[in-house]
Amino acid sequence: MENIESQIFSSYQRNPQLLDELHEKDGSIKKVYQTLFELYGQHSIQDYVNLNNKAKASFFNQGITFQVYGDNTVQEKIFPFDLFPRIIDPQEWEVIEKGSLQRSRALNLFLWDIYHDKRILKEGIVPLDLISTSANYLDQMVGVDPPGGIYNHISGTDVIKHTDGQYYVLEDNIRCPSGVSYVICNRTALKRALFGVFNHYKTFTVTDYAENLLELLESTKPKGVDVPTCVVITPGMFNSAFYEHSYLAKTMGVELVEGRDLFVENDFVYMKTIKGPERVDVIYRRVDDLFLDPLEFKADSSLGVPGLFSAYKKGNVTLANAPGTGVADDKAVYTYMPEIIKYYLKEEPILNNVHTYHCSRPKELEYVLENIRTLVIKPVDEAGGYGISIGNKLTDEQVDAVRKEVRQNPRKYVAQPIMSLSVHPTYIDETQSFEQRHVDLRTFTVLGRDKQFVLKGGLTRVALKKGNLIVNSSQGGGSKDTWVLKI
Repeated sequence: MENIESQIFSSYQRNPQLLDELHEKDGSIKKVYQTLFELYGQHSIQDYVNLNNKAKASFFNQGITFQVYGDNTVQEKIFPFDLFPRIIDPQEWEVIEKGSLQRSRALNLFLWDIYHDKRILKEGIVPLDLISTSANYLDQMVGVDPPGGIYNHISGTDVIKHTDGQYYVLEDNIRCPSGVSYVICNRTALKRALFGVFNHYKTFTVTDYAENLLELLESTKPKGVDVPTCVVITPGMFNSAFYEHSYLAKTMGVELVEGRDLFVENDFVYMKTIKGPERVDVIYRRVDDLFLDPLEFKADSSLGVPGLFSAYKKGNVTLANAPGTGVADDKAVYTYMPEIIKYYLKEEPILNNVHTYHCSRPKELEYVLENIRTLVIKPVDEAGGYGISIGNKLTDEQVDAVRKEVRQNPRKYVAQPIMSLSVHPTYIDETQSFEQRHVDLRTFTVLGRDKQFVLKGGLTRVALKKGNLIVNSSQGGGSKDTWVLKI
């Protein structure tokens, strides 16, 4: 381990075996971080404690929270935020941005195909049984043409930087990718606490996300609509991401509604207002597929709108993201992403996949069962870091339990080598010092009818527990502001 001599970084220990984004391989500070390192180094630990408390108060006052679901409890917590930002230089960002956009475009074409012609299945490039056994494939979507031809209006791509210096995609998030509100709030909180540091760097803004999102959502409006009315539909205030739902509605300048606020008449959707019914044309939904419409899916759902899916099938309302997109979230489908990109775009993948073993393949299943200690085992249909087993962290009893579960239900699991995520200096409250912590990056790509964009500065998520590789907030992770530098 090496120590760095600087006021608040004086106790920082760099493990040369990990890819520390602050440092070159020889231990020197990277040029892009040099000014930031010096500016932060001028503060004492007590200064930094005060600034950190100021940021926490900012989050608390804005109600920036999330909920963690335990076995018997639900806890609402302030979203942990680290004041030392992550910097991505223009060359690296170009790769991430182009790669994220490439995946989103390919997945949109893939979704259209599997709900229409099924060419990729008929040609055997993606196995038919992989799609037919996916819990998120909706038979009701077969033959449905979404307005504007867009399925995954908003995509989240989880990217890591490995010790080889290359970026890899861990997974794609297509159903309802969350976290973008924290990207914007992180930037706001950092500016309030340490505004002066922004004078030394030219960074892209992230605060224009909402207006760009609204513009692209409006571009997928139903035919015959000139000025569309958009809303955000939420399951309600007890949902773990309710803060984000309300934040995005507010910043886009649209209504936040629950299912009970809408009704369907003659296959058109209306919102109840004090001035009477108002037609709704675009719904940014944060309600899961099976709860959208009790007449079509779960009959006991009180979160959805009776008749909504019928209005959607007739092209009278846009749902973003489209129902049935969750099939592209399936971590077994992720295995085929290189082939999917080549098939639809005739391009080589820009971002690498992590090598993935799909346990429904007999030979790969046996390899996984024999090598659990060197692998990460993931359920194909979970999110939020739930259900993940990291082999080298398991006891013998836990290994046996995982082996039994995978053997009983191989279609439900994939496995990947344990990747060494890059690390970043992160302030730790308990020790009042900076320590190395693993990070990833969630990018946000938005597709419209004729335009698309990737938010220039995604959500850097931090595993706040020492040595932990799971960065999700639901698993105790936090986040950092992410600076994408202008050339």
